[in-house]
This record gives sequence, C-alpha cells and structure tokens, in this order.
Amino acid sequence: AMLHRLLAAVRGRGSRRGWRKGSPARGSASAAAAPPVALPAQAQVVVCGGGIMGTSVAYHLSKMGWKDVVLLEQGRLAAGSTRFCAGILSTARHLAIEQKMADYSNKLYHQLEQETGIQTGYTRTGSIFLAQTQDRLISLKRINSRLNVVGIPCEIVSPKKVAELHPLLNVHDLVGAMHVPEDAVVSSADVALALASAASQSGVQIYDRTSILHVMVKRGQVTGVETDKGQIQCQYFVNCAGQWAYELGLCSEEPVSIPLHACEHFYLLTRPWETPLPSSTPTVVDADGRIYIRNWQGGILSGGFEKNPKPIFTEGKNQLEIQNLQEDWDHFEPLLSSLLRRMPQLETLEIVKLVNCPETFTPDMRCIMGESPSVRGYFVLVGMNSAGLSFGGGAGKYLAEWMVHGYPSENVWELDLKRFGALQSSRTFLRHRVMEVMPLLYDLKVPRWDFQTGRQLRTSPLYDRLDAQGARWMEKHGFERPKYFVPPDKDLLALEQSKTFYKPDWFEIVESEVKCCKEAVCVIDMSSFTKFEITSTGDQALEILQYLFSNDLDVPVGHIVHTGMLNERGGYENDCSIARLSKRSFFMISPTDQQVHCWAWLKKYMPEDSNLILEDVTWKYTALNLIGPRAVDVLSELSYAPMTPDHFPSLFCKEMSVGYANGIRVMSMTHTGEPGFMLYIPIEYALHVYNEVMSVGQKYGIRNAGYYALRSLRIEKFFAFWGQDLNTLTTPLECGGESRVKLDKGVDFIGRDALLQQRQNGVYKRLTMFILDDHDTDLDLWPWWGEPIYRNGRYVGKTTSSAYGYTLERHVCLGFVHNFSEDTGEEQVVTADFINRGEYEIDIAGHRFQAKAKLYPVPSLLTHKRRKEDVELSDLHGK
Repeated sequence: AMLHRLLAAVRGRGSRRGWRKGSPARGSASAAAAPPVALPAQAQVVVCGGGIMGTSVAYHLSKMGWKDVVLLEQGRLAAGSTRFCAGILSTARHLAIEQKMADYSNKLYHQLEQETGIQTGYTRTGSIFLAQTQDRLISLKRINSRLNVVGIPCEIVSPKKVAELHPLLNVHDLVGAMHVPEDAVVSSADVALALASAASQSGVQIYDRTSILHVMVKRGQVTGVETDKGQIQCQYFVNCAGQWAYELGLCSEEPVSIPLHACEHFYLLTRPWETPLPSSTPTVVDADGRIYIRNWQGGILSGGFEKNPKPIFTEGKNQLEIQNLQEDWDHFEPLLSSLLRRMPQLETLEIVKLVNCPETFTPDMRCIMGESPSVRGYFVLVGMNSAGLSFGGGAGKYLAEWMVHGYPSENVWELDLKRFGALQSSRTFLRHRVMEVMPLLYDLKVPRWDFQTGRQLRTSPLYDRLDAQGARWMEKHGFERPKYFVPPDKDLLALEQSKTFYKPDWFEIVESEVKCCKEAVCVIDMSSFTKFEITSTGDQALEILQYLFSNDLDVPVGHIVHTGMLNERGGYENDCSIARLSKRSFFMISPTDQQVHCWAWLKKYMPEDSNLILEDVTWKYTALNLIGPRAVDVLSELSYAPMTPDHFPSLFCKEMSVGYANGIRVMSMTHTGEPGFMLYIPIEYALHVYNEVMSVGQKYGIRNAGYYALRSLRIEKFFAFWGQDLNTLTTPLECGGESRVKLDKGVDFIGRDALLQQRQNGVYKRLTMFILDDHDTDLDLWPWWGEPIYRNGRYVGKTTSSAYGYTLERHVCLGFVHNFSEDTGEEQVVTADFINRGEYEIDIAGHRFQAKAKLYPVPSLLTHKRRKEDVELSDLHGK
C-alpha cells in the first residue's frame, strides 16, 4: 500500500510518457491524507535517498536476495537531481569501468517497463558526438576503438553523414563525428519509480517524508539510524543522499568524509517544432561548443557545461527537495549562442523555460562508491558529475555486489571512496575544484592532464628548492610530485598549447633525465609514498604481517621484502616493500594513493591489541631516490661508509648518518630496477641532506629528475605498478610475481588458497610487455593506456600503462592478454606458449601498430650483473 500511495502521489504530479516537466508541484491530496506510517524497529540495510542511486541499490539488493531493506527519502521519491535530470543515457566514456556501468544501465532500463509495467519513456535514439577540431576527432577515435571491442556498436562518421542523421544541424565547421546508435533517452524520475516499484514487490520497504537525523555507530560499526519518526537498528547503511551526502556524512559519531560539491546546471526547453521532431531524433553532444541537445516532446532540450560554473550550497543545504532555482539568462547566454550556431532554425521556436537544476561534482570527475574506511557497514554511492542516469543501473549493481559478496565483480578502484582522504573534504577546496571540474567534462581530455585548482596542499619540505630549479608539478592524493625539470635555457609551451595526443614538448627533457639515471646519478623526491610503521611488544607484528602478506617476512633484521597484500581471491589490494627494522618493528612503503585504503585494510584485520601499534609516518619522512651507477660514490663520500654491494647488499636497509644528519634510513632499492638507494630522511633534516647530496654529486654529474623519467625506466624494465597495471582482480601469478609469494612459508596467508588453485588450473590472463615496431615517435599518435591489443587479428585485451623507452628507442606498453575461445567467447587458460606464438598489434585511435610481445622477465633487458637476478626481479613495486 505504501508504494501505491507513493506512485499515486507521483502520478498526481502530472506525469506523462517521456520526459517529465520540472514543475515543482507539491504532493497530491491522496498523499497528504495518508495516515502517518510507523517505521520498522530494525532492518538489515537502511538506504538513504529515493533518487535513482538509492532505488537502484535497493533494487539490486533485492535481486541478490537481501529483502530486509528499508529505503528512506526525506521528501518524495525522485525529487532531487533525478527529477530534473536531462534524461540522456550515453555509453561513450573514457574510463572502462564507466563504460561498463553505462552499458549495463542501458540494458537494464530497456527491459524495466516490461518488468514493472511502469512507463519510463525509454527511447533508443542514438547519440552523435561532434568534432570541430582534429584533436577532438582523435579523442573520439580513441573512445570508438574501445567501445567496438566490448561490443557497443559505434562508428566514426563524416559531417555529411551527420547532416543525414540530424537534418537540423549546421555541419559546415565539423571535421567528423562519432555515432553511437544504441544510446537512449529515458525519464530518470520514472526509472527511479520503476526500480522502487520492483524493489517494493520483492519486499523492500519504502518510506518518504522521513529525514535521517543521525547515523549511529558503535566501535567503528554502523548500528542504526535515528530519523524524525523514530529509530531503526541496522547493520548496513547506504548514503545515496546526492547533494545532501556531504552533510549526512558528518551526522554520525564517527564522521564519514564524502568530497563532493554542487553546481548550478542549466538547460532550456522549447515548444514543439511545426512538424514535431520524431521521437527517434538522435541526441547531439557538441563538446567543443560545450552543449548537448536532445528531442523533448517534439521540441528541444539543450544544456551544457559552461566555462564559469556557479557553485552553490557551500555553507550547507536545508531544502528537502530541489525546487527549481532562479533562471539566469545572462549566465546561459554563451551556451545559447553556441546552440543557435549549431541549430540556426531554432530562432523561430518559442522557449518554454530555462531549468536550473543543481548537480554534484567530485574532485576528479569520477563518482564515489564503496565502504567508508572508518565505519564498517557504512556504504556510499554519490557524486555522479551529471552522469547519474547513465551510471545509475551499473553503479547500483556494483555497490549491491560489494555489500552482499564483500567485493564488486569489476575493479572499481578508480571510483572507490578510499581514493580520497579527509584532506579532500575542505569546503574551500571543493568549491574551487568543482569550478574547474564542471567545464572539464566537455574540455578535451588529453593524456597527463593535471588539475590546476586545489594545488600545493601537501608538499615536501624541498618544494620551494625544486620549484626554483624548474620543477613542473603533478598531484597525487593531494601531494605535489615533480614530473620533470625544465632547464633554464628551455621554454615550454603554455599549458593550453601543450595539450596533445602526439609527441609532447617534454620529450627531450625527460630523455636527458633518463640518460643521467643510466650513466651518472639523479635525485627524485619521492616523499609522497605512503609510509607505515608496525611495532609490537612481542611477536604480534610479525604474526599479523605474515597473515596479511604473501611473501615471507620472517627475514633477518635489515632486509627488505617486496610483497603483495592480497585479498581472498589472490588479487592485489596493495603492492609494497617492507623493511624489518628490528625483531619487533617493520617499516612499510606503499603507493601514494594507498594511504587511506591500506590503513583501512590493515585496521580491518588487526586485532584490538594494545601491544600492537600501527602508525602512519608518511609525513615524518622526506624520501629521496638516488638512481644511477654513481649513487654509490655520492653516498659513500657523504657517510664515510663503504656502500659497495659486499658491504651494503641489495634490498638492504640500515640507519646511517648522511652529512651532519643522523638516523637516515638508507635502502638499496630504487623502484625502477636501476642501481641506487632510497633515503628516508626525518623531515627536519631534509634540506640539509638534499643540499649535501647535490653539492657532493656535482662532480659526478648529478641532476634532479621527476616521475616521468621514473615511469620510462620502470616500464622499460617491465615493472608493474599497483593502481595502473595491478589491481584487486590481478594475482601475482598473472604478472610474473611468483617470486614474491611464498606458498610454503609455513603460515597461512590471505589469498593462499586462491593462488594454490590458480597454480593448478592455470591463469586466464598474463601481463605482457609490448614493444611497438612500425611506430614513428615524431609523427604517429602516442599510446598512453587503455589501447586495445590484437593477437592474430583478434581482440585479446587492453594496455594498462605505457612509456617511451629511451634505451630501446621504442614505445613500450604493458597490458594483459586474454584467450577468448573463438566459438563461445569463453575465457581459456593463457600459457607462455600462447603469448609467444602470436602476432600482435596495438590499436591507437583506430590505427593498428605492430608490436613484439615479451613475457616477464625479459632477460635481455636485465643489464645489472651486480644484482642477483631474483632480487632484480622482485623490485617491482609502485608509484
């Protein structure tokens, strides 16, 4: 009865087939007269938010057999952004995971009307993405080649074909376009109601006009929610509160940081044309003109992402539902003139209204999903960057899987809440960043692009010294890291001009840094790495680390072990280096963006034991990487200690004095496979040690280098990095990491059973190194990541990272090769023989280049004889 009341109330708002008008009518009489409803005293799951995200999560939970679910909505169902959404479903996305979510949503909405009997206005119209420049066309070609291999039909078409597909468009300034015929339009509010109806029929209880005041947490675990109508005890809470998610995150004993911010978003609606547009008229995205256009009841709906967005609700938000905010024609004017250029006949049409509907944006243009790192059972699905309709179905499915099985069926790290720390939740930071993010949605996405706002937040003590020497910076997890150093005599292009898919302007600079690493010595500031110390009074530290890590950590004091931190399926949750500082203390180094994720993982498994201490010491140490054959000479001169391999073996760690400074942790490893040392320097000595190293190193030809040189070195040496090549669905056996797993260390560890089984059954994908053959570095498009790999003409996988190898004088790509059966498409075992017998091509924006495949390890590339080969191979860890 509850749902019938909700649906009746919604129907009373003048719903009609197709897109709903945004008239903010209040609830109908039938809803107002309904008696107050008592909430259940307990439930397994409470979902907050009755928009498309909340209803999708409830729908998918009920499909997976979790029926004891309560969905609470403070206003009415589908009355937030979902109600005003423009209703365009588009599968053309840059990220593979977003592509998969949108494709799943498309299939789900297509059959929803049949499943629920609720009309959603789903119409398959197709989309046309226009290109006014060659660079935009390249960007579309890159997406096109990725969509084709996953079975989403699309093609690159000429301006003439665009005019045939959509006769009202002016095409004279176009160089081409991409047509995706299966994209659709649908009423997002009706989709949310259909999902709610289906969930309700499966037993999910839905209550509207119920506000959550507080989420109750005990000992880091969700225990219930307090609403304005009473309490509900629960084990799981899902925050799908959209614009309200940030504030709701703060309404619990243990606040949950959810970095998002709203901006106003405008689109106009017109009356129908004299001959109304057919419902199958394709949707148009003119990104260079910053606008989108779709058919709306025979007329036009058109909006866009302007260069100067208007952030709102920075101080907080109290409105229960989104009322239509003020029209702002002056602000919309640039988009309107862009629209009239694209559709000149539009001048004759009467405009009904300009809709202003807030959308939420996140610091990196990707949505936020997953479990809170600080509160168990607190899940989040928000921050859709105006693609909520396209992602709703897929995102709800992945989050439901995450809750039911403990993990989603795809690698969603790029969307995981744990990629952010509390540092991204400053309101000032978010306000400034979303003003950059919103226009970026339609800006040209080129490789190696860095955000310009919200910078210089976390910096090394050497930041100013390096900046004065020409450092150019990139940001990772809020930390500034040098990309390369521009010599005083060289001018680089301005930011806008340097955007390219071809050979970048830093090519020669990075080349000279790489050369210096190979022949002399370079210093790279790598302070951004995540650094933890684990200590105990007895053997507790060793015992828990042996259980959490796949390699054997019971090594002599002073030794460094490279190891994966695996999940139950044998996949990498983290790939790190651990030094044994003493019998009872360990120093762990992980990639920069692991700071929140790794901490949460360790905390999850560590017993509540006062004798076992985990400390985040990332900020206590500045890390300098001395790479190159002369690093030995620099260090021995500064420490008056012999640093040769017989005195200081490979993968060894000891505290030394360097210059005047004492207590420097020196480690013989470089994360690149080149000889050299990492110095972990207590932060107050950082400037002193750096200055000493640079002055002593002068006679050895020392220079600063950055992360681009590091990338080139590590990819040429076939070193996989976590977060790029390795993820939670990759096991050590699939990437040549067997040497970092000790199945017989005498102790069980997480993932061991999965690896034993995999060793028996064989692997279904292998990380492979590709060296491009017929590729002209100066003239051809460069590979970056995500390019399709073909074996004997058939698609077998995608690249995960790539770089120019300055020693090989070739482009090198790393990527996974699968073996899909020709008859069924099923995955089959991939053997070394299968890899070695194939002829390979890498598809860059539709052009295929021949490539040689090599498996790990590649003996001819290992040049440093002084390191034992197995040690050399184990130095594989990342970012």
